[in-house]
Amino acid sequence: MKTLYLSQNPAQIDAQLAGTPLTLQQALPLRDDVSTDEITPVAILSHYDATLGDFAHTGLRCGDGNPIVRGQLRAAGFAVLVAGQRYGKGSSREHSPTAEQLAGIRLVFARSFERIYRQNADNIGLWTSTNFALLERIERGEVQYVCSDHLAELTLAILQKDRQRDPTVGYARDLLPMLAELWPLAAPRGVRFVLNAGGLNPHGARNALVQLFRQKGWRARIAVVTGDAVLDRIDELQRQGQTLAHMDTGESIEGVRGQLVFANVYLGAQPVARALAQGADIVITGRVADAALFLAPMLHEFGWSMQDLDKLAQGAVAGHLLECSGQGSGGNFGSAGAWRHMADVSHFAYPIAEVDEDGGLLITKAPDTGGRVHVQTVRQQLLYEVHNPHRYMTPDVVLDMGELQLHDEGRNRVRVTGARGHAAPRQLKLVAGYRNGWMGHAVVGFCWPDALSKARGVADAVQALLREKKMPFDEVCVEYLGHNAFLGPHATVADEDSINEVWLRMAIRTPEQRVADGFGRLFPWLALSGPPYMGGFHGIAPGSQLLGLWPSLVAREAIEPQVCVDVQETAGTA
Repeated sequence: MKTLYLSQNPAQIDAQLAGTPLTLQQALPLRDDVSTDEITPVAILSHYDATLGDFAHTGLRCGDGNPIVRGQLRAAGFAVLVAGQRYGKGSSREHSPTAEQLAGIRLVFARSFERIYRQNADNIGLWTSTNFALLERIERGEVQYVCSDHLAELTLAILQKDRQRDPTVGYARDLLPMLAELWPLAAPRGVRFVLNAGGLNPHGARNALVQLFRQKGWRARIAVVTGDAVLDRIDELQRQGQTLAHMDTGESIEGVRGQLVFANVYLGAQPVARALAQGADIVITGRVADAALFLAPMLHEFGWSMQDLDKLAQGAVAGHLLECSGQGSGGNFGSAGAWRHMADVSHFAYPIAEVDEDGGLLITKAPDTGGRVHVQTVRQQLLYEVHNPHRYMTPDVVLDMGELQLHDEGRNRVRVTGARGHAAPRQLKLVAGYRNGWMGHAVVGFCWPDALSKARGVADAVQALLREKKMPFDEVCVEYLGHNAFLGPHATVADEDSINEVWLRMAIRTPEQRVADGFGRLFPWLALSGPPYMGGFHGIAPGSQLLGLWPSLVAREAIEPQVCVDVQETAGTA
């Protein structure tokens, strides 16, 4: 796609119109505050037909003149416009995005958009995006797959609560706005998406996405991978000899059997690769292992077999380094004070893996984006959530990192070599969620003097009231925010009386909803009858239902035959 950068320099506009392509860096600085009056001057507003396309951007001001004349934008064949801040400001004018579309523009990039312009563009199917980080990589044809990990084990519990309120949801809600922004940019370049955003309801996620794409007039082949959800198969699995005992404690699942609300197995990369082989542009899954999302495109593109263990191991390393977004490019970097030296934190990049057919792996990021990729940032993410570096278990391969080497090639490029693979485990991990009581929660703040002593005194008083009122609870959590809340007994404060403010956070777990609902009402007396200088309070709210997590193992052969791949094509023209 030809791209026109709306530079502040009229000579740069002239050069592009004459056929000289520019990069973003060459075109800087971009025009800010491009108004709808500049996109469609007042004199043309009597038209609302193909004539509008001839006049698109004829009012654009650069320097002392108007570099774009009648018919020029359409004749030059540009499909993409790129501008700066507050694009489309001024009057609400449906003519403006229509004129751009009639002139051949398919996508407008800007640092930010005025709300009304963007809504008008959205209404007619003119794509808009603020994602400059991805712009450059896709423009250069360097991105083939965008893999997106949306699920933690806690996320499943959150999605279950969503599903209890509305059975049509239970998937990651950021799926729709994410693809609404990225699809217009990615589709013309053939970029494909792999996402476990389906959560507990992959079909619901696809239904919502299909509806969005139909509204936009976009065409895509959207696949759903299912078979990870096994709640309705618990009895069947037990009859097959699967104990489903707690993998850490060995406890029987029968203790929580009647309270189970979901049960999902970590699937591997193979069904996702099958979806890609069937031509899917977008693959939506439920509980697929994090690294497997990234390994799947490699299986598809390179034709790796499940016996290519060292290649699979390199692919698993790539997935592990990419799965936590910006953590692979300097986010959460734990070296003392190192975060201060990360470039452009407000535009932090996601890491990118460049993978060869032989398993060669290089981790990098988009140029001119925030963060940093070097040996130390990669090493930190490499060891994240790894208990045994010699036997890191995934559904596809057992990864041995013992001979792994990191080579800093400079310019935010780190080469990774030496991963070794062993045969995939015979069991897959299962995570079930069960109803585990109710939580009551309150936060109250106190300021100097004696802030910490006041907070401790209130914690003791509230616990005394719990006993006095015979309010049953299984656990109580007491934290002093501002004093040892994170490090607990490992933290030290030289002079506790000098602490300026402390926030007491208390939470209880109780089997009774009424107790959770009433917990916050043990605190209001503090405002007038408690220690002085109370700084704020939160807690008069209904209790929330708690979900416990039950990790277990299940035989691979009991799960994989039930895994299904379903591909559906949306109607549309783009």
